[in-house]
Amino acid sequence: MSVSLEVKERAVRPRSLRNQLRHSGQVPAVVYGYDIESTPISVDQKELTKILRDNGANAVITMTIGGKKINTLVFKAQLDTFTNQMKHIEFLAVNMKETTEVEAEIVLVGESEGVKAGGELAQNLYNVLVSATPDKLPERVEVDITKLVIGDAITVADLPVNKDYDIVTDGEEQIAAVVEAKSATEEESSEDAAEPTVIGEKPE
Repeated sequence: MSVSLEVKERAVRPRSLRNQLRHSGQVPAVVYGYDIESTPISVDQKELTKILRDNGANAVITMTIGGKKINTLVFKAQLDTFTNQMKHIEFLAVNMKETTEVEAEIVLVGESEGVKAGGELAQNLYNVLVSATPDKLPERVEVDITKLVIGDAITVADLPVNKDYDIVTDGEEQIAAVVEAKSATEEESSEDAAEPTVIGEKPE
């Protein structure tokens, strides 16, 4: 399933045109990849934001350029450091019959037995690389942690096989682990050890 996005081809000179587009609610963008030459375009920021919010970051977005329909994925988004608004978008044109690789967010599901017993959950991996045809790409990969006890860990290799996509990330990568909770004494010792030494100050 794909969603449609209206786009407009744009000029690249002068550079001030980019700021003019942004002030009018448009985002300068470029589309390249399968069956299309690199083409500068502009898109409506509110419309694109809604599409990504409703359908996920790996949604297939169909646009019409030069009378031809192009299926794309958002490949890279440049955001403003202060406002978090989109400054520039790169769309990758894809062949719907060929596999492609993208990152999908890892979402931990459930409460582990180890945490219930007083342990602490540590997540070490937040995204995995997945491979699938564009219409099967997941936005997220859910990881069930309910059976993890203190001392247990779950790796990429432990994830169940999914018929829609393959996980490319190294199987030895650790996703999460349940460890023993630090005691108050251990935490105080860690804080004391981390206290900086003031030059010229005599120890008590």
